[in-house]
Amino acid sequence: MKKFIETLKNIWKIEDLRQRILVTLLFVAIYRFGSFVVLPGINPAMLDKLQSQTQGGLMSLLDMFSGGAFSNASIFALGIMPYISASIVMQLLAVAVPYFQKMQREGESGRKKISMYTRYLTVGILLFQAPSYLINLKMQAGAALATGISWSVFIMSATIILAAGSMFILWLGERITDKGLGNGISLIIMIGIIARLPQAFIQEVTSRFTAITGGGLVMFLIEIIILYAVVCASIILVTGVRKIPVQYAKRLVGNKQYGGARQYIPLKLFSANVMPIIFAQALMFIPLALVQYSAPENSSWFVRSLMDPHTWLYNTIFAILIIAFTYFYTAITLNPTQMAEDMKRNNGFIPGIKPGKETADYIDDVISRLTFPGSFFIAFIAIMPALAGLLNVQDAFSQFFGGTSLLILIGVVLDTLQQIESHLLMRHYDGLLNSGRVYGRAGVSAY
Repeated sequence: MKKFIETLKNIWKIEDLRQRILVTLLFVAIYRFGSFVVLPGINPAMLDKLQSQTQGGLMSLLDMFSGGAFSNASIFALGIMPYISASIVMQLLAVAVPYFQKMQREGESGRKKISMYTRYLTVGILLFQAPSYLINLKMQAGAALATGISWSVFIMSATIILAAGSMFILWLGERITDKGLGNGISLIIMIGIIARLPQAFIQEVTSRFTAITGGGLVMFLIEIIILYAVVCASIILVTGVRKIPVQYAKRLVGNKQYGGARQYIPLKLFSANVMPIIFAQALMFIPLALVQYSAPENSSWFVRSLMDPHTWLYNTIFAILIIAFTYFYTAITLNPTQMAEDMKRNNGFIPGIKPGKETADYIDDVISRLTFPGSFFIAFIAIMPALAGLLNVQDAFSQFFGGTSLLILIGVVLDTLQQIESHLLMRHYDGLLNSGRVYGRAGVSAY
């Protein structure tokens, strides 16, 4: 406790860090305030059906990422996810389309153009998603609209408000990146997720000690132990292996004739991080998008299973997609040929491996061997919420046992702590930990 208090005092002594923390808190407060500002013309007291719709299933994930704004019919109901979707699309285009590949190689000017196109694409996605959200709002809470306002006029005005709300969230995230603690977009997503944690925890505790099948204190302690183990595993997943000794890497590919000086290959065990889960989750939302405006009870068993994240069919397909996307994303982000050329250009080499094509093939083989266990590990973390449901964990609290939400929480927290520690170390203060350094998602320490 004494060390913690001393660290807080050191943080407050650094003027620049103090200002960045206060600015971050201010923008986060604005974001949370906007999450409770209801669309003009909507009576918030008549949204019970919409809120019950987001209590479980895939709708609960949408509500979680928006920090509850989705179920509140807020001006921030669409959240920052349209921008994330646009960024993913642009990232894929930068790999597959020569025009965007060239733009990416143009340096700062190219990045500005890509950022501009990403914003345009975000607006396009918003203009499609906003009417879809409002149609669902009409089906679930049509009586909530004030009398005297036609739905056609409301949809036109509310679409503009929802699109402007999401773009304002994007602006807040950029301001946090520039003037706050950094990672503004990720921080906003984290705040939206963590905002539901206290309520979910209270519901879980209540259910354990009041329900007949709750299990009482013993089951609650078992649950917390499992959660702790999953968090530790997720930290390993987020930070990854920071550097792999050549000798160990050669064992991975079956070459035991190694020697020479101890060198390292700049590879991580989980190079794709959380992206495969995001890709797979986006595909799993397709059945929901197709049937959410019709009667789900009239759908086939297959479609209903794909809409329920607790079914074995949903989680099997989800895990397969994650494994496939892990290989895909690793392949498009890590280029063994380019890595081999960079090593040769900098007079680097791997002992026992000829420079050029043999080095590229060697690195490619190592990446494949590392990706195999990594893909299964990330798939296991992703389906942990469904496994937690087998222990009668409440839906809201089970989302913190794994999946995108837990990985984002851990990743953003580690990155933020790394930013704070870098300021402390630059001013010759002790870091946040007594031993070692805080490692972020990039797998590097703050100093």
